[in-house]
Amino acid sequence: MSKQKRQTVAGVIGAVVFGSDQGLVGQFNDVVSEYSIKTLTALPGKSQVWVVGERVHAPLQDASLPIAGLFSVPNSVKGITPLIGQILVKYEEQCKQGEVVELYLFYNRPTSGAVYAPVSQRLLPLDENWCRTLTELPWPTKNLPEIMGSGTATLRALIRGYLFVSLFRACAESLASENASRLAAMQRADKNIDELLEDLNRAFHRMRQSRIDEELFDVISGFETLSTEKTH
Repeated sequence: MSKQKRQTVAGVIGAVVFGSDQGLVGQFNDVVSEYSIKTLTALPGKSQVWVVGERVHAPLQDASLPIAGLFSVPNSVKGITPLIGQILVKYEEQCKQGEVVELYLFYNRPTSGAVYAPVSQRLLPLDENWCRTLTELPWPTKNLPEIMGSGTATLRALIRGYLFVSLFRACAESLASENASRLAAMQRADKNIDELLEDLNRAFHRMRQSRIDEELFDVISGFETLSTEKTH
Protein backbone atom coordinates (compact mmCIF):
# COMPACT_ATOMS: atom_id res chain seq x y z
CA MET A 1 0.00 0.00 0.00
CA SER A 2 1.32 3.42 -0.89
CA LYS A 3 2.05 5.84 1.93
CA GLN A 4 -0.81 8.20 2.61
CA LYS A 5 -1.06 11.38 4.59
CA ARG A 6 -2.94 10.44 7.73
CA GLN A 7 -4.40 12.78 10.30
CA THR A 8 -5.09 11.64 13.83
CA VAL A 9 -8.82 11.85 14.48
CA ALA A 10 -10.90 10.78 17.43
CA GLY A 11 -13.18 7.87 16.81
CA VAL A 12 -13.27 4.21 15.93
CA ILE A 13 -11.13 2.73 13.16
CA GLY A 14 -13.17 0.30 11.10
CA ALA A 15 -11.48 -2.56 9.24
CA VAL A 16 -12.64 -5.30 6.88
CA VAL A 17 -10.44 -8.42 6.84
CA PHE A 18 -10.89 -11.00 4.09
CA GLY A 19 -9.87 -14.57 4.93
CA SER A 20 -10.87 -18.11 4.00
CA ASP A 21 -13.42 -20.69 5.13
CA GLN A 22 -11.79 -23.64 3.36
CA GLY A 23 -8.89 -25.94 4.13
CA LEU A 24 -5.78 -26.70 2.08
CA VAL A 25 -4.78 -23.02 1.96
CA GLY A 26 -1.58 -23.26 4.02
CA GLN A 27 -0.74 -20.07 5.91
CA PHE A 28 -3.33 -18.00 4.04
CA ASN A 29 -5.34 -16.93 7.10
CA ASP A 30 -2.30 -16.64 9.38
CA VAL A 31 -0.56 -14.27 6.98
CA VAL A 32 -3.47 -11.83 6.59
CA SER A 33 -4.43 -11.98 10.28
CA GLU A 34 -0.89 -11.27 11.50
CA TYR A 35 -0.58 -8.38 9.05
CA SER A 36 -3.95 -6.96 10.12
CA ILE A 37 -3.17 -7.24 13.83
CA LYS A 38 0.23 -5.62 13.42
CA THR A 39 -1.19 -2.72 11.40
CA LEU A 40 -4.29 -2.06 13.53
CA THR A 41 -2.49 -2.21 16.86
CA ALA A 42 -0.01 0.39 15.60
CA LEU A 43 -2.81 2.87 14.80
CA PRO A 44 -4.05 5.27 17.50
CA GLY A 45 -7.60 4.77 18.66
CA LYS A 46 -9.96 1.84 19.01
CA SER A 47 -10.59 -0.65 16.23
CA GLN A 48 -13.73 -2.39 15.05
CA VAL A 49 -13.33 -5.30 12.65
CA TRP A 50 -15.69 -6.96 10.19
CA VAL A 51 -14.34 -10.41 9.34
CA VAL A 52 -14.98 -12.40 6.17
CA GLY A 53 -14.16 -16.05 6.86
CA GLU A 54 -14.43 -18.17 10.00
CA ARG A 55 -10.81 -19.35 9.95
CA VAL A 56 -9.40 -15.82 10.14
CA HIS A 57 -11.88 -14.89 12.87
CA ALA A 58 -10.16 -16.84 15.67
CA PRO A 59 -6.68 -15.23 15.52
CA LEU A 60 -8.20 -11.75 15.34
CA GLN A 61 -10.39 -12.49 18.34
CA ASP A 62 -7.43 -13.94 20.24
CA ALA A 63 -5.60 -10.65 19.64
CA SER A 64 -8.44 -8.87 21.51
CA LEU A 65 -9.63 -6.97 18.44
CA PRO A 66 -13.34 -6.11 18.73
CA ILE A 67 -15.24 -8.15 16.13
CA ALA A 68 -18.28 -6.22 14.86
CA GLY A 69 -19.46 -8.85 12.38
CA LEU A 70 -18.63 -12.20 10.78
CA PHE A 71 -19.49 -12.99 7.15
CA SER A 72 -19.14 -16.16 5.10
CA VAL A 73 -16.73 -16.25 2.17
CA PRO A 74 -18.63 -16.35 -1.16
CA ASN A 75 -18.31 -19.59 -3.12
CA SER A 76 -18.21 -17.82 -6.49
CA VAL A 77 -17.95 -14.40 -8.11
CA LYS A 78 -21.75 -14.14 -8.09
CA GLY A 79 -21.69 -14.23 -4.30
CA ILE A 80 -19.40 -11.21 -3.97
CA THR A 81 -22.05 -8.57 -4.67
CA PRO A 82 -24.48 -9.70 -1.91
CA LEU A 83 -21.57 -9.92 0.54
CA ILE A 84 -20.38 -6.39 -0.20
CA GLY A 85 -23.94 -5.15 0.19
CA GLN A 86 -24.14 -6.69 3.67
CA ILE A 87 -20.80 -5.17 4.70
CA LEU A 88 -21.82 -1.71 3.49
CA VAL A 89 -25.12 -1.90 5.38
CA LYS A 90 -23.29 -2.72 8.63
CA TYR A 91 -20.73 -0.01 7.99
CA GLU A 92 -23.37 2.64 7.28
CA GLU A 93 -25.20 1.71 10.48
CA GLN A 94 -22.05 2.44 12.46
CA CYS A 95 -21.45 5.67 10.55
CA LYS A 96 -24.96 6.92 11.41
CA GLN A 97 -24.08 6.49 15.05
CA GLY A 98 -21.00 8.65 14.49
CA GLU A 99 -18.55 6.00 15.67
CA VAL A 100 -16.48 4.86 12.70
CA VAL A 101 -14.31 7.63 11.24
CA GLU A 102 -11.80 5.58 9.23
CA LEU A 103 -12.08 2.43 7.15
CA TYR A 104 -9.31 0.01 6.18
CA LEU A 105 -9.16 -3.11 4.03
CA PHE A 106 -6.91 -6.12 4.67
CA TYR A 107 -6.63 -9.02 2.25
CA ASN A 108 -4.20 -11.24 0.33
CA ARG A 109 -3.36 -10.15 -3.20
CA PRO A 110 -1.99 -12.49 -5.92
CA THR A 111 1.62 -11.76 -6.89
CA SER A 112 3.84 -12.91 -9.73
CA GLY A 113 6.87 -13.91 -7.66
CA ALA A 114 4.91 -15.68 -4.93
CA VAL A 115 1.44 -17.09 -4.51
CA TYR A 116 0.10 -14.06 -2.62
CA ALA A 117 1.05 -11.21 -0.29
CA PRO A 118 -0.95 -9.39 2.40
CA VAL A 119 -1.91 -5.80 1.57
CA SER A 120 -3.96 -3.04 3.16
CA GLN A 121 -5.80 -0.02 1.85
CA ARG A 122 -7.27 2.96 3.66
CA LEU A 123 -10.59 3.77 2.03
CA LEU A 124 -11.80 6.58 4.28
CA PRO A 125 -11.12 9.41 4.85
CA LEU A 126 -10.21 9.98 1.22
CA ASP A 127 -6.52 10.59 0.72
CA GLU A 128 -5.81 14.27 -0.01
CA ASN A 129 -3.07 13.57 -2.56
CA TRP A 130 -5.31 11.08 -4.35
CA CYS A 131 -8.20 13.58 -4.48
CA ARG A 132 -5.90 16.34 -5.72
CA THR A 133 -4.57 14.07 -8.47
CA LEU A 134 -8.11 13.29 -9.63
CA THR A 135 -9.12 16.94 -9.75
CA GLU A 136 -6.08 17.76 -11.89
CA LEU A 137 -6.91 15.13 -14.51
CA PRO A 138 -8.30 16.63 -17.74
CA TRP A 139 -11.85 15.66 -18.68
CA PRO A 140 -11.70 13.25 -21.67
CA THR A 141 -14.46 14.97 -23.69
CA LYS A 142 -15.77 18.50 -24.33
CA ASN A 143 -19.08 17.62 -22.68
CA LEU A 144 -18.76 18.48 -19.03
CA PRO A 145 -20.65 16.29 -16.52
CA GLU A 146 -23.76 17.62 -14.83
CA ILE A 147 -24.74 16.91 -11.24
CA MET A 148 -28.22 15.44 -10.91
CA GLY A 149 -29.76 16.55 -7.63
CA SER A 150 -27.85 18.09 -4.75
CA GLY A 151 -24.08 17.99 -4.54
CA THR A 152 -24.18 16.24 -1.16
CA ALA A 153 -26.36 13.41 -2.46
CA THR A 154 -24.14 12.99 -5.51
CA LEU A 155 -20.99 12.92 -3.37
CA ARG A 156 -22.51 10.27 -1.12
CA ALA A 157 -23.46 8.17 -4.13
CA LEU A 158 -19.93 8.46 -5.55
CA ILE A 159 -18.36 7.51 -2.22
CA ARG A 160 -20.69 4.52 -1.91
CA GLY A 161 -19.73 3.44 -5.42
CA TYR A 162 -16.05 3.90 -4.57
CA LEU A 163 -16.45 1.75 -1.45
CA PHE A 164 -18.37 -0.93 -3.35
CA VAL A 165 -15.75 -1.18 -6.12
CA SER A 166 -12.86 -1.25 -3.62
CA LEU A 167 -14.48 -3.95 -1.48
CA PHE A 168 -15.45 -5.98 -4.56
CA ARG A 169 -11.89 -5.88 -5.89
CA ALA A 170 -10.43 -6.83 -2.50
CA CYS A 171 -12.80 -9.80 -2.18
CA ALA A 172 -12.09 -10.95 -5.75
CA GLU A 173 -8.33 -10.74 -5.25
CA SER A 174 -8.63 -12.57 -1.94
CA LEU A 175 -10.58 -15.38 -3.61
CA ALA A 176 -7.99 -15.55 -6.40
CA SER A 177 -5.20 -15.78 -3.81
CA GLU A 178 -7.10 -18.47 -1.91
CA ASN A 179 -7.58 -20.57 -5.05
CA ALA A 180 -3.93 -20.10 -6.01
CA SER A 181 -2.85 -21.18 -2.53
CA ARG A 182 -5.09 -24.24 -2.68
CA LEU A 183 -3.78 -25.13 -6.15
CA ALA A 184 -0.18 -24.82 -4.93
CA ALA A 185 -0.98 -27.04 -1.92
CA MET A 186 -2.57 -29.66 -4.19
CA GLN A 187 0.42 -29.57 -6.52
CA ARG A 188 2.77 -30.06 -3.57
CA ALA A 189 0.62 -32.94 -2.32
CA ASP A 190 0.58 -34.50 -5.80
CA LYS A 191 4.37 -34.21 -5.99
CA ASN A 192 4.74 -35.77 -2.55
CA ILE A 193 2.45 -38.64 -3.58
CA ASP A 194 4.53 -39.28 -6.72
CA GLU A 195 7.74 -39.28 -4.69
CA LEU A 196 6.19 -41.62 -2.12
CA LEU A 197 5.01 -43.98 -4.87
CA GLU A 198 8.52 -44.06 -6.33
CA ASP A 199 10.00 -44.88 -2.92
CA LEU A 200 7.41 -47.62 -2.35
CA ASN A 201 8.03 -49.11 -5.81
CA ARG A 202 11.78 -49.17 -5.22
CA ALA A 203 11.27 -50.79 -1.81
CA PHE A 204 8.88 -53.34 -3.33
CA HIS A 205 11.38 -54.27 -6.07
CA ARG A 206 14.19 -54.60 -3.54
CA MET A 207 12.10 -56.90 -1.34
CA ARG A 208 10.93 -58.92 -4.35
CA GLN A 209 14.48 -59.31 -5.62
CA SER A 210 15.63 -60.30 -2.15
CA ARG A 211 12.95 -63.02 -1.97
CA ILE A 212 13.92 -64.29 -5.42
CA ASP A 213 17.60 -64.40 -4.40
CA GLU A 214 16.71 -66.32 -1.23
CA GLU A 215 14.70 -68.87 -3.22
CA LEU A 216 17.54 -69.27 -5.73
CA PHE A 217 20.04 -69.78 -2.91
CA ASP A 218 17.74 -72.42 -1.37
CA VAL A 219 17.44 -74.23 -4.72
CA ILE A 220 21.21 -74.12 -5.28
CA SER A 221 21.91 -75.30 -1.74
CA GLY A 222 19.43 -78.16 -2.11
CA PHE A 223 20.93 -79.15 -5.47
CA GLU A 224 24.44 -79.15 -4.05
CA THR A 225 23.31 -81.25 -1.08
CA LEU A 226 21.66 -83.83 -3.34
CA SER A 227 24.73 -83.94 -5.60
CA THR A 228 26.98 -84.55 -2.60
CA GLU A 229 24.77 -87.39 -1.31
CA LYS A 230 24.75 -89.11 -4.73
CA THR A 231 28.53 -89.03 -5.02
CA HIS A 232 28.81 -90.74 -1.66
